[in-house]
Amino acid sequence: MPIELKMPALSPTMEEGTLAKWLVKEGDAVKSGDLLAEIETDKATMEFEAIDEGVVSQILVPEGTDNVKVGTVIAVIAGEGEDAGSAKAAPAPAPAPAPTAAPAPTPEPARAEPVEAPSSSSPTEAKKDSPSTSSGQTEKGERVKASPLAKRLAAEQGIDLKSLTGTGPGGRIVKADLEGAPAGAASAATAAPAPAAAAPAAAAVPATAGAIPDFGIPHEDAKLSGMRKTIARRLTESMQQSPHIYLTVDIRLDALLKLRGELNASLESRGVKLSVNDMLIKALAVALERVPACNVSFGGDVMRQYSRADISVAVSIPGGLITPIIVDAGGKSMSKISTEMSELAGRAKEGKLKPEEYQGGTASISNMGMMGIKQFTAVINPPQGMIMAIGAGEKRPYVVDDALAIATVMSATGSFDHRAIDGADGALLMKTFKELVENPLGLVA
Repeated sequence: MPIELKMPALSPTMEEGTLAKWLVKEGDAVKSGDLLAEIETDKATMEFEAIDEGVVSQILVPEGTDNVKVGTVIAVIAGEGEDAGSAKAAPAPAPAPAPTAAPAPTPEPARAEPVEAPSSSSPTEAKKDSPSTSSGQTEKGERVKASPLAKRLAAEQGIDLKSLTGTGPGGRIVKADLEGAPAGAASAATAAPAPAAAAPAAAAVPATAGAIPDFGIPHEDAKLSGMRKTIARRLTESMQQSPHIYLTVDIRLDALLKLRGELNASLESRGVKLSVNDMLIKALAVALERVPACNVSFGGDVMRQYSRADISVAVSIPGGLITPIIVDAGGKSMSKISTEMSELAGRAKEGKLKPEEYQGGTASISNMGMMGIKQFTAVINPPQGMIMAIGAGEKRPYVVDDALAIATVMSATGSFDHRAIDGADGALLMKTFKELVENPLGLVA
């Protein structure tokens, strides 16, 4: 019996992904553990392994296809003893016959592209549709193989499907084949629209332009990656659903910088070099352990209290942002945090983090001081209850021992979910964090 390979859920929150690359082709023999494809989720590119043995008989979703829903059949493997040529995906059920006498088209295997809702047009109206762009039929009645999405986009953009070469399975025209096709390349039968359909050119907005009006300004639209879509969705949800309260403190860094220099001198032989950020990760974790009322998540009718501090660290990567996690940062030495952070950040930029390495965490820290940002507020990463935003350390006039002096000072701003964390508890966390940074020997005790 043919084995259907379905789009896997590579993380607990994954609903769809991009089939970035096939590592096998039709006719290849595979066994358990062989790599079949690279699948891009919203945060990383992960490898998809085979769990059965057989021969790849049919690839249903071409590489590069976006928005493939979890559970979609992407390929078929012929089992042991089966003929690879006859092992195909089960066809979709035949649609109910239309009121007209025309025969229903032959069903085809399900694809990874969205399926349009059936048209509500009457049989008379259907005859007026474009033969090549609306119905997928040529003037002679010969069928043009194209996905429903490709047909719709071709009709909207005035592209003649007969002029395209399909790259989908069996020569099927898919959405990607329309990219770069000249607009207005409709056949003569469809080139003259009805007068009633005419509209001012200035009001026309391309279907791919989303909610952005075209003001005639030279521009280029770039397709959003899955990561950017997820960032946009989660940050919007955070600002809409979590009432943020912001608390800022100025922190003197001189003692921490002095200790860092001394520790790095002793760690040089081990190849470890502490950064200021490594030490601040430790300080935030210890502060959360001392102020557990801030190490929480709000769950509607429950409040989740965490017994350890797992710190999510914001790391900028090509195309977006990801937050690898230092698990139990309060219980680890700063040298261990430094080693782990370096390794996690390196793999994050290569897109090789495992889901459990960036999903979770009890609080976050975001440091933009290295880019000279003096102060900023960060958006909470749900379902966490807080995030610490770190600004640049700079020389400032500062009162030291009741006298004006020059000190290295940074501003730190905590964003707190006010549903879960009261202002007084947030203020206590900021006070504790400041004390730990200004008296850093407590971080190595």
